[in-house]
Amino acid sequence: MHTRRRGSSSSDKPVADEPPEWSEVDEDAIEERVVELAEQGHTPSEIGLKLRDEGVQGTPIPNVSLATGKKVTEILEDNDAEPDFPEDLRNLFERAVRLRDHMNENPGDHQNKRALQNTESKIRRLVNYYRGDELDEDFTYSYDTAKEHL
Repeated sequence: MHTRRRGSSSSDKPVADEPPEWSEVDEDAIEERVVELAEQGHTPSEIGLKLRDEGVQGTPIPNVSLATGKKVTEILEDNDAEPDFPEDLRNLFERAVRLRDHMNENPGDHQNKRALQNTESKIRRLVNYYRGDELDEDFTYSYDTAKEHL
């Protein structure tokens, strides 16, 4: 968005419409594990990686949505365990806080200043997108709110 470079192509997951037969795990056990990992403080993408690598009851879960019919975020919403902010917005909050702290220590770093401006611009755009659905109508971004919610 803020550079002249083009995006890079990446590989696609193979098309599948049902989970593999070697990964037969009960849907309820998967949902319980997802909620348990969320309560430990993991983000939805980290939960997916943990289920892929560690699995449930020793059996890997290659794709949660194929195994349960729901995405990880939908499972969290159904069990009232969803995070305060969407994951992409939270990641930008962390980056902005890190950049601002660096700016306080190195006021002459002009590249960092530009990166902070770009990051905060992305945050404002995302806040407008999420306002009303996942954020309050009167939510506005500031460094202090980002720092307190991390």
